[in-house]
Amino acid sequence: MKLLTAVAMVAATVTGIHLPAPTGSFSVGSSTLRLVDHSRPDIWVPANPRELMVSLYYPAFPGGQPVPYATAAETQLLVQAQGLPAADAQAFADATTNSHAQAPSPGRHPLVLLSPGLGAPRYTLTALAEELASHGYVVASIDHAYESVGTLFPGNRMLTCIACEATDLRPLVLNRAKDASFVIDQLTARFPWLIDASRIGMAGHSIGGASALAAMETDPRIKAGVNLDGAFHVDAPNGMSRPFLLLGTDDSVHRPGGTDATWDQVWPELDGWKRWLTVTGANHESFTDAPTLLAQLGTPLPGLSADRSIAITRDYVTAFFDQTLKCRPEPILAGPSPTNPEVHFNNP
Repeated sequence: MKLLTAVAMVAATVTGIHLPAPTGSFSVGSSTLRLVDHSRPDIWVPANPRELMVSLYYPAFPGGQPVPYATAAETQLLVQAQGLPAADAQAFADATTNSHAQAPSPGRHPLVLLSPGLGAPRYTLTALAEELASHGYVVASIDHAYESVGTLFPGNRMLTCIACEATDLRPLVLNRAKDASFVIDQLTARFPWLIDASRIGMAGHSIGGASALAAMETDPRIKAGVNLDGAFHVDAPNGMSRPFLLLGTDDSVHRPGGTDATWDQVWPELDGWKRWLTVTGANHESFTDAPTLLAQLGTPLPGLSADRSIAITRDYVTAFFDQTLKCRPEPILAGPSPTNPEVHFNNP
């Protein structure tokens, strides 16, 4: 729950909180969808069908009003869970993004799914989602039902984190893989004029990163995947020939031979293009929005600065999808770079 503590502290200020501007050439549009899989009962509440909330980011025409970071109802639960004053929730909800409620620009684009960590709402990956959209991707950021501290569904239904009490996370990871396939089904059917179904990738933070690999194992439409500092929680795949990126902390956890043995177990089973990158000074929250928001409050995370945390995450994830989904060679993925001295290339 450290991520939630960090992000919730954004509520402590009324003005001045913003996400860094995306660096791509496109303006970013945003919309929200509720998706219901009536063929599948919910893993946590089997009496209900499985449902998801998805924030869709996409290249758009300029203009429109900025959309809020989250709803007041969601942030109210977030600050309550962290013991912060209730009045802070509205300030947090009023923080705006770089996305606008605007029509998509013409053209078909690759699709990237984003899956957050356990307990973390989908909006904690907004800076990455906006960056990818500004570089010409449609991005689907997913809230998996009953797996965040609070997700508001239509009808003013707030679903909270039943999954946070689970002791065995393998079923969650495997179920998120099914969620990913369902999202792909729905989005490619609804938006064939916007999404290039032959170019699909997935990235996730923490358990969302484990879910990216699990989804690739069961769905060949997902051509490339990224795990941002997450243990895998499932068995190593029996060979994965599609590209995969590991991007994590350069500490005792995710270096080769680290305490998270799942990275060592999965690595030899990745038979396609792969990279195992670790970042000096990063912590588990460095790959989310938390560093930049906390720095603006004057309470930065220790270690890697907010600017470097956001830049490294956005640069390497965008480069990975540019190379794997757009077939553009990316020099920063070839080896160590003097412009990114914090990033280590591991080859156990």
